[in-house]
Parts: sequence; structure tokens; C-alpha cells
Amino acid sequence: MSDDRVDTLDGNTFVVSDPRGDIDASFTDPTGLFSYDTRFLSTWVLTVGGKRLNALSTDDLEYFETRFFLVPDTGTVYVDSKQSVIRRRTLCEGLHEQLTVLNHDGKPVDLAIRVEVGSDFADLFEVKDDLAKKGKYYTRVDRRGLLLGYERETFRRETLISTTTPAHVDEHGLSFDIQVQAHGEWTTELRVSPAMPGASGQSLLPRSRGDHARPKIREDLEMWVARAPRLECDWDPLKTTYRRSLVDLAALRFSPSIAGGHSLPAAGLPWFMTMFGRDSIFTSLQALPFAPELAATTLRVLGDWQGRCVDDFRDEDPGRILHEMRYGEMTAFEERPQSPYYGTADATPLYVVLLDEYERWTGDATLVRQFELEARAALNWIDEYANLLGNGYVAYQPREPRTGLENQCWKDSWDSISYHDGRLPGFPRATCELQGYAYDAKKRGARLAREFWNDPEYADRLDKDADECKRRFNRDYWMEDRQYYALALDADGSQVDALASNMGHLLWSGIVDDAKAEAVAGHLLGRRLFSGWGVRTLAEGEARFNPIGYHVGTVWPFDNSFIAWGLRRYGFKEEAARLAAGILDAADFFEGRLPEAFAGYDRALTKYPVRYPTACSPQAWSTGAPLLFLRTMLGLEPLGDHLVVDPALPVGIGRIELLDIPGRWGHIDAFGRGRMEVDYGRRLHPQLGDPVREKSRFV
Repeated sequence: MSDDRVDTLDGNTFVVSDPRGDIDASFTDPTGLFSYDTRFLSTWVLTVGGKRLNALSTDDLEYFETRFFLVPDTGTVYVDSKQSVIRRRTLCEGLHEQLTVLNHDGKPVDLAIRVEVGSDFADLFEVKDDLAKKGKYYTRVDRRGLLLGYERETFRRETLISTTTPAHVDEHGLSFDIQVQAHGEWTTELRVSPAMPGASGQSLLPRSRGDHARPKIREDLEMWVARAPRLECDWDPLKTTYRRSLVDLAALRFSPSIAGGHSLPAAGLPWFMTMFGRDSIFTSLQALPFAPELAATTLRVLGDWQGRCVDDFRDEDPGRILHEMRYGEMTAFEERPQSPYYGTADATPLYVVLLDEYERWTGDATLVRQFELEARAALNWIDEYANLLGNGYVAYQPREPRTGLENQCWKDSWDSISYHDGRLPGFPRATCELQGYAYDAKKRGARLAREFWNDPEYADRLDKDADECKRRFNRDYWMEDRQYYALALDADGSQVDALASNMGHLLWSGIVDDAKAEAVAGHLLGRRLFSGWGVRTLAEGEARFNPIGYHVGTVWPFDNSFIAWGLRRYGFKEEAARLAAGILDAADFFEGRLPEAFAGYDRALTKYPVRYPTACSPQAWSTGAPLLFLRTMLGLEPLGDHLVVDPALPVGIGRIELLDIPGRWGHIDAFGRGRMEVDYGRRLHPQLGDPVREKSRFV
């Protein structure tokens, strides 16, 4: 989100407003109070004497609480205001806003306070795509306050606005005619309660429990942070980034009813505050050393929602793991397929990867045995349903062109997979990293079958299939003349030859032949892909390269964290540390909160990371990126009931201590030491070797 908005978040509900705390949304503007993919509040404008206020400052107290300091408009030149206004906003089973008016004058003042209220009840897809509503609105004023409603057949959504002090309530808002004594104050609390009335008339959303629920949220956050490992290091911005990641991860916890009160990571704010198979899995992998319970819930919920049949509208197959789940109007009327939608080719093998990694880290054999059938179904999907080209490779093709995703890999925008000359390949497409995930899933599935499922014959078959997959992949995808892997295979089996970041995921999966790993690492850290801040999604010099293109030249922190993990797997410790240095340095410019993506401009050109305008922030797998970088810098790997620590730190971080790391070993501490040579004048740029002046502490 851009700088002029404030995000407040609580579970499945969030609010996006301007720096004054106002919401004045056009239909396509992602401001408002949202819950379960519906905007319950699209107008929330405060005026004093008929005029809107000016913002002095905004305090983000916690992810669920924000405070706005405001003054009445005094004209083009500021003069000392005689009054000020404080809006203290909390999200806790709805929106609570404590409105306080302070009179700094030596005499009483009469003021007209007005809150304009409205709701378009827009589905999140309608906000994104500028689509018109099909139902009807209704408004009622009663003893409870102002009720706004929308219905379309059996689909109903309501918003109730109430106040703790007397007000004049009309169909468009609440008015207060007040007198504030000299050097006195006046206060009221406004409450906004979203509701999803079911067939019985009862709301499917919890009713507000008032003030006593707020300390519980704060206590929950404190406990969440306290349970995570404690970080000590010589670079304060890293500690800031680490805490920001933990807090944002807490904010992004999503608890669908099927989870039984437990949480998994939602993808990101504002567009993706819901369950995403791929994003939840990747974030759970990143967070395993810090919050392993997220992985357990992710595995349970995705396993329970695993595909059961062939459904072209939803791209569903038996064994397939869902891509996205939505709860809004367009999904309810099957105008969108996200109920859930299964159009992703990577979440299914990644499910098995997470199941194995979770057991390796926690020793939770019970869950591995409990979800054996789901894991077997996922492995079967790879061979039976994903082999669209008939050559043994995982490929994808949308079965419903109007609503299905064209690209069903993590780079899921329409133009993300291309040839060097910019042409787009046909369908089906078999991107390279999907083969790595499938290989890894079979290797990990073999271990699970051998050690937990009591099926050595199945384990041997999976091992054999994986080895054959690796052999064929290194023959069919490797481009000898360019010394890197093809981005994909086209429908006719030809190599899609663009140079992209996907190769880093190949290293993480282990499918890369040892003899080819050095060339791959060289490209990833080379001049065309590595910006100095991180690896770009698409290399400079490719026809579709655009440093501010969503998947065609931007830098994604999540992508880089798994590339760093892959570099460590193949022994490229210094390269992994160099990559961690660039992204963590960028995090300092973003005040510790890494966005979904940022521009791929060269570091020598910008000296600071340039924002990508529509990036989600916070976004789950970007929030998890610093956690995975800590793991890779310290070289943390479970080995039986022990934790291996093999640190390789960037220059500039002299010491890292990660204390009380949870796992099957109980709790353990990890330590790493690096070099502290830092030249604050002219230094060597980490990419180009040119002497430049820069903010970074890392070389």
C-alpha cells in the first residue's frame, strides 16, 4: 500500500484508511472496513463544523490499534488551533473508534461533530475489477443505531453503527452537538459491527464483546512474540526487522472455521486476507524455526480441503491442494470459482515438502501418520493429473479460460512466463521450478513412507521416480550454450529460454546436478539478475524485462529467501549471505517491513529500494523472508534429534545469537560470528565492484 494509508488488522477483518482515519472510497479504491472478502464500510468521514480535519501524526500502536492526531482546518497557513481531535481505532470483532475532542482554549466552545457513514458492500473482486452490484440496499435507524444492509436472494450482509453517547442518527451518519468546557474534553466511542446473517437470522461473524476483549488481543500478541526465539545481534535494524516480522505474522494469522480456533498464514493485505495454499505453505516453511504451529494448522486445513473430484470450473482434481478460498458474493453465486479454487500447480507437491520438513523439525510423527492418505493423494496427483504433456513433467493449463488463472505457478500474472524475445509460450506450460518441487516431494515422500507409513516398497518406487525425474530434467531443461536452465517447456516440448529467478528454487529442491550448480549460482548473483538489493524475477536484457513489472523484473523478498536456502544447500554460503545482506538492507529502508515486491532498479542507480506501487504490505511470505534468512545465515538444519548450526554471516554483522529455538530437540541456542570491517566512505558495491557511497552496512 502507498504511504498515505494506514492498515489496521485483526484476524479476518481489516481497515484501510487515509492518514486522517477517514474512509472515502470510490468503488475501485481498496480503502474501507473489510471482513471475509466484503467491504462493510466504504464511507467513514469525520467533520468538525462541517469541515474535514488535518492530520498531525499517526501512531500504529499495534497491528490491531491505531491512533490519529488531528486538528480542524485553519486555512492555507497554519495557525495554532484551539481544538484538537484524537481518534483511537481498535479492531476487535469489529471496529471500535474512541473519539476525543480537546479544547485548548480558556473558554467553552460549541462544536458540531459529524461522522458520515456508508457501505457499498462490495465484494473484493468487484473492488479490483470495477464491477456493479446486483442486489439491493436497505437502511434502518432504530434504538441500536444505524443499520446498513445489502441482500441478493439469500446472500445478506449488514453493518451496525452505534455510539456510547447520545447522537442524532440519520440514514447517512451520526451527528453530535456538543459543548466542551475550557481546557476540557469530550469523548464517545463509535462501534461498527459487521454481520453475515445466516438462514436463522444469526450472524456468522462474532458479535463484539466490547472493551474487555482488547487486553486479550494485546496479551495474545505478547505471548506470540515471547514464544519465538530471542534474537541478539550487532546490527540494530536486523532486530527491528525481526520483531516487525513476528508482529506482522501475528497480524496475518487467519482462522477459518475448519481450523478449530487455530491459525494459518493469510497471504497479505489488502487483496489476499484469506487462505492461499501456496502462500500459506511457503510462509509456514519460512516460519518453522520460529512458529511451527502455523505449519501444523496449514497442513491440517489444506489436507481437509484437498480436491476430491474433477471440476473444470474450479480446476479441481482428486489430490490437488487448493489455491485460494473466498467468502464473498461473487464466489457465493459462482461468478468466481474461489469456493475454493484449485488452479495452482505447485501447492500440491509443496504440501508433501512441508509435511516432511515439519516432521524433521518438530518430530511430530502423529500428524505425519494422520495425513498419510492426503500426502499419498498429492503424490498421485503429480503423476496422474499434472502430466498434461505426457512426458512426465508437471504442467498446467486453465480449464475455464474466463475465470481460471493463466499461469498456475507462483509467478501467476499473465506475462510472467516468456521466451527471451518476449513471445508467450502455449499451453500446457511446464515451468522449471515445478519439476524441482515434484522431485523434492517424491524424495521426501519416500522418507515418510519408509519411516512412518510402513511401506518400503512405495518408498523405493518414489525414490526411483525422483531419480529418473532428475536425470531427465537435467537433460531436457539444461541449455548448454547458455549455461542455465530453461524457464519452462512449451506445449511442443521446446525450451522457453528466458533467464529468470526460478532457477534458485531448483537449487532449493535439490534437482540440480552438482556439476551445474556453480553456473546457476553465477547467473543468480550475476549482473543481469542481481540488482544489488536482490535477485530480480526476470533478468535485465530479456524482452519483457521491466524493473517495475509485477513478475518481470521486480525483486520479491520471498523469492530471494528460498534462493538463499537453495544456495546454502549446494554449499554457496557466501553467496547466500550476500543475498541476505541485500534484502535485509532493503528492509531497513522499509522500516523493517518488507513489501510483497519492490522495483528491480540497479542499486548503483537508486541507492535505496524503490517501492512497487500496488505491493501488498504486510504480505505473509515477505514477512517470513527475514526468518528464513536468519535460518540460512546461521545454517540451521535438523539432523535426527539434533540441530546443525553452520553460520556464514555477511560482513557487517559481527554476531548473531538466536536463543531458544524450538524443535524436536526441545529448545536450543544458535550462535554465529562474522567480520565487522565497515567503511563508511567509498566502498565496493556488492554487485558491480565499483566504488560508490551507500547506506548499507554490508559488503
